[in-house]
Amino acid sequence: MIIKTVSYPRAALIGNPSDGYYGKTIAFTFADFQADITLYQSPELEILPGRRDTTKFASLKDLAEDVAHYGYYGGVRLLKATIKRFYDYCTEQGIDLDERNFTIRYHSSIPLHLGLAGSSAIITACMRALMNYYSVSIPDHTLPNLVLSVERQELGIGGGLQDRVAQAYQGIVYMDFDRGLMESRGYGGYERLEPGKMPRLFIAYKPELSEGSEVVHNDLRYRFDNGEEKVLKAMVQFGEYARQVREMFISGDYSDLGRIMNANFDLRRSICAISRENEAMVEAARSTGASAKFTGSGGAIIGTYADEAQYTAVKEAMHAIGAIAIKPEIR
Repeated sequence: MIIKTVSYPRAALIGNPSDGYYGKTIAFTFADFQADITLYQSPELEILPGRRDTTKFASLKDLAEDVAHYGYYGGVRLLKATIKRFYDYCTEQGIDLDERNFTIRYHSSIPLHLGLAGSSAIITACMRALMNYYSVSIPDHTLPNLVLSVERQELGIGGGLQDRVAQAYQGIVYMDFDRGLMESRGYGGYERLEPGKMPRLFIAYKPELSEGSEVVHNDLRYRFDNGEEKVLKAMVQFGEYARQVREMFISGDYSDLGRIMNANFDLRRSICAISRENEAMVEAARSTGASAKFTGSGGAIIGTYADEAQYTAVKEAMHAIGAIAIKPEIR
């Protein structure tokens, strides 16, 4: 039996970065890239390395370029931590697992550290493969917390629930991380949105701008926990933007979406330090008349465009600064 599972990157449409601060967001998964897992029974449990885990290089320069692109840690640690956390979860829940072993490998085409949730996509796909292999059912609202615990508890990677919720539910998801819900039951209110008509969206990314989300959130967390009024008010406003856009999905009227997405970024810029290179991506897109904001913590942006002529202008503006623009295939 060969099991194959996939998980897709996530783009935050509106409301970020309030997801870790009792706010509201809307995010979606898209199929232009993916993380996939292959798992099959074998005599011993074996984790096969992927491209990110190579230890053989053509030269010193090749090694340096590999580290610059992939970092010092590859995907094997993600799989190892996921398998361990899955075992712990089943033990905690009193779920008996049979003693079959397996071989597992991963592949990911998701650009790294660009706010597209590439690491959590690998973990989510791995969880799905393990659930399938051992016939274990994990509720949709529980899976994001379990994926997040792999990163936080096992690996010490900072992050929030938004990415993992979107990847667990897939498609377009409205998330309300209300403090009362989060503190009473550990998860928020999650709602799949099924629009009859989608707004015209583009995503653009610039690989060399990769940066871990913890760089942004460590500072924000400190300021939020210390009650900085500007940050607290911003988190409430991010949530209000998400609520307004949810209403647009219900009504099908997206005429004000671009303005709100621009406002989301401008508010973020007022409370977070943003690198000149990241800001240049947003400004280049806006110079064409399109809207633009971050998809996550930097390195990639998302926006709306009016027609094909404007999308062409966006692509050309992105190309001029070394970025790539696509129309996301939401899935």
